[in-house]
Amino acid sequence: MTENEKRHKDKKMIHIKINDQDLTVPEGISVVEAAHEAGVKIPTLCHLDLHDIKMVNQTASCRVCMVELVDARGNRNRLVPACVTKAHEGMAIRTDTIRAITARRMAVELLLSNHPNECFTCPRNLECELQSLAEELNVREIRWEGERMDYPKDLSSDAIVKDSNKCIYCRRCETMCNEVQTCGILSGIGRGFDAFVGPAFNIPMVESSCTYCGQCVQVCPTAALTEAYHVDKVWEALNDPDKHVIVQTAPAIRVALGELFGMEAGTIVTGKMVTALKRMGFNAVFDTDFGADLTIMEEASELIYRIQNNKTLPILTSCCPAWVKFIEHQFPELLDVPSTCKSPHIMFGTIAKTYYAEKNGLDPDNIVVVSIMPCIAKKAEAKRPELTKDEHNNVDIVVTTRELGAMIKEAGIEFENLPESEYDRPLGETTGASVIFGTTGGVIEAAIRTAYEWMTGEELENVEFQQLRGMDGFKRATVKVGDKELKIGIASGLGNARELLEEIREGKGTYDAIEIMACPGGCIAGGGQPYHHGNYEIVKKRQEAIYQEDRNKKLRKSHENPEILELYKTYLGEPFGETAHRLLHTHFEERERI
Repeated sequence: MTENEKRHKDKKMIHIKINDQDLTVPEGISVVEAAHEAGVKIPTLCHLDLHDIKMVNQTASCRVCMVELVDARGNRNRLVPACVTKAHEGMAIRTDTIRAITARRMAVELLLSNHPNECFTCPRNLECELQSLAEELNVREIRWEGERMDYPKDLSSDAIVKDSNKCIYCRRCETMCNEVQTCGILSGIGRGFDAFVGPAFNIPMVESSCTYCGQCVQVCPTAALTEAYHVDKVWEALNDPDKHVIVQTAPAIRVALGELFGMEAGTIVTGKMVTALKRMGFNAVFDTDFGADLTIMEEASELIYRIQNNKTLPILTSCCPAWVKFIEHQFPELLDVPSTCKSPHIMFGTIAKTYYAEKNGLDPDNIVVVSIMPCIAKKAEAKRPELTKDEHNNVDIVVTTRELGAMIKEAGIEFENLPESEYDRPLGETTGASVIFGTTGGVIEAAIRTAYEWMTGEELENVEFQQLRGMDGFKRATVKVGDKELKIGIASGLGNARELLEEIREGKGTYDAIEIMACPGGCIAGGGQPYHHGNYEIVKKRQEAIYQEDRNKKLRKSHENPEILELYKTYLGEPFGETAHRLLHTHFEERERI
């Protein structure tokens, strides 16, 4: 029995031929999948198969995957799209005929004939799948010159830019938005030559119910959807002698940034990243993990307060701005469920412009806080009006992992050869609990590590809660804390979040605490991370690295962080107290669903 047969032993197997190679494959598999089993590459563009989140985009709109069917007598029959054509007993196909190759080339040429010729300045230059296909298929000229789409860019939001002129109508983003994230924002608009994907009636993105999770950006093969570009704002601040510019880096950055420099997925590059940021001219380099430890101090306190005072349960961790927008638009009746804590990078920004400013004799007006985030939604979060302190933005500029990689390259820094450096102090000490914020299940695990010791008065010896880990999109678990059993719900991906929240709304699920991350797998797969092109093995390697970084830490519980304890002792007072609540907590509001 072959390895293929072993994997599919419960399925009916059929016999087909691809390029005269005999194959045994499961019945109903697509020709693209069958070819992959045989080690035969068929180019695709609109097709996107995300096995780990059970999503396949099969519009067959681009016709890049055309192959030729062969009849029983060996005669070439007709061209078919391999992504939607199912294998059947006795099927024979050719992927390498002149007819098939010509059809693929023509499909790409037709797409290029209605595509802007601005590759050099395009945000997806060298990361564009259409560009890669044109090179692979040896397209050297565009034979059909004529009218092109001419739509204005949608620059309305602080997070996502929509350029409909670069839309090839593959509808990957639509599938991700509607079927995986269940936001229902994107759909096909128009017909024929002028068709593109956007919000209903082509309203500006900022007027829609978009959560800015950025998963549409992750799957878009061109630059029809990209993050709002804020690199120039950072360089401007760094070149202003009157500004004190500090930067913070989220936990998920350190396990993904190396990919932009040819390193293996999951390589931990924390020290090199700190060195690069210092060479770029930041006045101080800090870790958002400090803000995560601070968040746990407040969230664990709030969890215990709600349990002991019969307040609203479950409590929902509030670190991800995309699910905050999701619940405000889609489940406003549950707005008493989320923790009122600000997210870690916003907390850090607040402390930077108060405690840090006072400690260093700095005017908050002259402090610029830059956040390096795996998340596109953080760009919009930083501009929310309630997240200000005395008319100061908590965070001034947010750039993604991809943008940071571009800045390092622009600065001519040889990242791979950099020595390692430490984060600056104070506000630089962190724990393993804060590192695991970067993956699904990490925030609630970090909170349990602290809540356990505070509720029981006992030392937690085994800090790793395996039942809260993994890449499953929806997990239920029970954690014993003293004589109490805490029921936990964990969702990553907004479609799974919808299922969890519907359970709570309908009274079908009883939980004490829940965690939601908008991106499948959590921040490690955020919309601003290096493109994984649907390969979730890359995301799993990032997750493994997050847990390794946790194990590498001397301190693994947020309430053991000495700099956090000093902050409360000298500035904030008691966790969940008056000063902490004024500086570190926020509120949410019902938003119209459009």
